[in-house]
Amino acid sequence: MREIALNIGTYFNSPIGKTVGAGQLVSIILSNALLFAGVLMVFFLVVGGIGVISGAGEDNPEKAAKGKQAVTFALIGFLVIFASYWIIQIIEQITGVNIFNPGF
Repeated sequence: MREIALNIGTYFNSPIGKTVGAGQLVSIILSNALLFAGVLMVFFLVVGGIGVISGAGEDNPEKAAKGKQAVTFALIGFLVIFASYWIIQIIEQITGVNIFNPGF
């Protein structure tokens, strides 16, 4: 059991267990964070859209306003994700370091 605890990445094919250094770990975290943020954005867009539709159908302006707010925040989050991705791309071009795939 202790061996599994020490080598959990090799037993479960986790990319974290195969990291060579901090650069590769940052690359994995950034890639997964952007993916997770994109999935959350889609979820909040769908939930907010349902809130707007149901609030308008029930003639409930408070529910519709909450739905609009959720959609607005999801779109702002998308812009932040999009901007952060391109900022990382610019940093890669300036420094010559491949952040998302360090290639150790």
